[in-house]
Amino acid sequence: MSSSNPSPLVKRIRSFKYAFEGCRHVIRSQPNAWIHAAIMVAVIGIAYWLRLPARDWAVLVLTFTVVWMAEFANTALEAIVDLSSPDLHPLAKVAKDVSAGMVLVGAVGAILIGLLILGPPLAARFF
Repeated sequence: MSSSNPSPLVKRIRSFKYAFEGCRHVIRSQPNAWIHAAIMVAVIGIAYWLRLPARDWAVLVLTFTVVWMAEFANTALEAIVDLSSPDLHPLAKVAKDVSAGMVLVGAVGAILIGLLILGPPLAARFF
């Protein structure tokens, strides 16, 4: 097989490489990603300490995933807007604001889910 037509395995490996490069870009370039990561680690630690059941863990993992997906989509959209509209434009602002709002909605939802899942067992431990 020629190098100009890589095998399906090589294509798959490359696609994972590109995906990990995207993850690395978000972590390195987005300050809010560090906030999400720190909160996620804290919640994982608390959930482990509380010995939450598998169903609660599943909800937490899904919640983490939604927040991270929103952050990744926001980063991608901001890059596209910056590329297509390097000058200030009202529609570029709308796109960026709505995209940031998506992350905010996900983060607020995650906080509420975290309180609903962690709140009762924490209250039982301390009160």
